[in-house]
Amino acid sequence: MTGRLFGTDGVRGVAGRDLTAELAMDLSVAAAHVLGDAGAFDSATGRPGRPVAVVGRDPRASGEFLEAAVVAGLASSGVDVLRLGVLPTPAVAHLTAALGADLGVMLSASHNPAPDNGIKFFARGGLKLPDTVEDEIEQRLGEKWERPVGAAVGRVRDAYGEAERYVAHLITTLPGSLDGLNVVIDCAHGAAHMVAPEALLRAGATVEAIGARPDGLNINNGCGSTHLDKLRQVVVSRGADVGIAYDGDADRCLAVTHTGDVVDGDQILAILALAMHAKGTLAKDTVVATVMSNLGFRIALREAGLSMVETAVGDRYVLEAMKADGYNLGGEQSGHVVLLDHATTGDGLLTSLHLLAEVARSGRSLAELASVMTRLPQVLVNVRDVSKARAAESAELAEAVAAAEAELGDTGRVLIRPSGTEPMVRVMVEATSQEQAEQVAARLADVVRSSCA
Repeated sequence: MTGRLFGTDGVRGVAGRDLTAELAMDLSVAAAHVLGDAGAFDSATGRPGRPVAVVGRDPRASGEFLEAAVVAGLASSGVDVLRLGVLPTPAVAHLTAALGADLGVMLSASHNPAPDNGIKFFARGGLKLPDTVEDEIEQRLGEKWERPVGAAVGRVRDAYGEAERYVAHLITTLPGSLDGLNVVIDCAHGAAHMVAPEALLRAGATVEAIGARPDGLNINNGCGSTHLDKLRQVVVSRGADVGIAYDGDADRCLAVTHTGDVVDGDQILAILALAMHAKGTLAKDTVVATVMSNLGFRIALREAGLSMVETAVGDRYVLEAMKADGYNLGGEQSGHVVLLDHATTGDGLLTSLHLLAEVARSGRSLAELASVMTRLPQVLVNVRDVSKARAAESAELAEAVAAAEAELGDTGRVLIRPSGTEPMVRVMVEATSQEQAEQVAARLADVVRSSCA
């Protein structure tokens, strides 16, 4: 792997080629030195104790050897390790805090295909790492260090039963029962395949689970939040009230109405925002969302008298803005939703439970609740092999954008966004009709190609 190892969500790559066992071990050693140096406090002796780490993974086959490498790196660094087994990313974040661990490690590549994998670290309290801490971990890769021996090496034990602690936590956050709801869930053959059905059943719903037989290679394969056709079909054929789709590590979810229509992250955010506002629990009557949030979402919030704070794309930026200014609800169109009163990161299970609770409480269908916002047609064109610097400075492009914005008026929106990782500029246009959005996006893409090559 070249360049900065850490991306927007940990270190990812093809397992065994980019993300090797050697790299996983080295990263865990460096993380132990950065995040576990202070050690935990031992109340029995009154002295600093040995650092403790929790380690979880999704069901990918490569997670087995990567888990072994991470555990070896941590234990060889003098860190005691609790091996959680297959659990969602937000479960690992929650248990890092709940068990008083010094750090947490999650092995997953989220919605990516099975050959990929990733390593994500959490600090004390189950918090995502800021860039500066990730950079420090990367800088300490391969450094010389004094290796513990004898009684100083870390000890490893299985803690698979801690999944119950996470499920119990989810249930305690619910404002009411899900009795009477018939729900189909798609677990993406991923990390939620056991805890998601258990949590929804315990909350009172009748549950049918699909995508719940992981074999290590089928994660996200034609299922989950990035492939909704099977879920839509099952929901309609079974006459279910709602469908919920998780991704491979269950830190996000999307929903499907009883008629098979998709409810995206913007709509879920709008439903939860209005429900929290009605109860007086929406902090500062404000929702945090990204620049990619649909204009229909913004209009719905405005009509409800609510405000929106806009961030760059990425749930980490949503979370940073929430924590910095005291907001408690935020998320992305992709289905990453952060309920900061109950979790330190995006949690698909938590989000789905609260969405279903609002369906049950209101007595209205998900389709009715989602109608609070009208999703405007949104077209995204990726213009490749162009200069991002020239795009930022191009007077011709600025003039074309201004003309497009004047044409669209208050019923549309233009966003020109350079890719963070590739020589590419993204052109996003929203309009009242698909045809207009496509036409305006095509014109702007042509200007990017001609003026920024």
